[in-house]
Amino acid sequence: MVPRRNSSRANRPRGRPRNRKDGAARLRDLQTAQERESGDRLLLATLRIGVAKTNLGISRFSLSHPNVQIEIVNRSEVTEHLSVSDYWISGKPAGVWARELANYPDVEKVESLAEVGDGSVYRIKYQNPPIIYLYRKLGLPIQFPLRIQAGYIRWEVAARRSDFDTILHYAKEVDPDFQVVSIRRRPLRSHLPMLTEAQQQLLTQAMAAGYFAVPRGITLTELARRLDRSKSGVSEAIAIIEKKLLESALRPTPLFP
Repeated sequence: MVPRRNSSRANRPRGRPRNRKDGAARLRDLQTAQERESGDRLLLATLRIGVAKTNLGISRFSLSHPNVQIEIVNRSEVTEHLSVSDYWISGKPAGVWARELANYPDVEKVESLAEVGDGSVYRIKYQNPPIIYLYRKLGLPIQFPLRIQAGYIRWEVAARRSDFDTILHYAKEVDPDFQVVSIRRRPLRSHLPMLTEAQQQLLTQAMAAGYFAVPRGITLTELARRLDRSKSGVSEAIAIIEKKLLESALRPTPLFP
């Protein structure tokens, strides 16, 4: 006798084979569509960008010394087109790299500050690279420290989706083979609590000026003068912002938003 086949299987229409990934693919497509439509998402990413083709002195310096580690720890604006940053550079006593760094055309001034760990800190005044103007246009603070070695920079990005896409476009122009090392998505409100527009603007300006950098890149007096506001008014406004940020950080949030 020939065994009877299961009727449900026998009557199943013959078409393309079942694809177990179809459901997962549809879910990914739905999530992607939702993320594109959502304006309250913050992207946190780390990019690895080759800066060999740029004319930045620090990039050319890192190419000349591929074993040297460099960290840019802060930034303050001097003028519209000039900035000053503290750089930690590994491998040599204080002052050894000062003359070489000062010879690059975009470098205005180099000061040797101190030996720290197995390297030294230099304060460098330099002409702004294009990325500074891009971040200024987008109204975003730069995330420090920035790490550079052998002509590659690890760039931390925290931005809304539209701004993030603009930064990625810039990164691709600098290095078509740049890498996204990591990326996370979080609700924007978990990082930017209920700040008023004026508070968000002050926070961005203070961060861009280096007020929250370690070590601090600008004093409260200098920040107030730059913003054309009273020192007491800026101090009180920053205290309120810090209180809101602290309360937001301590508030429980879902593990998977």
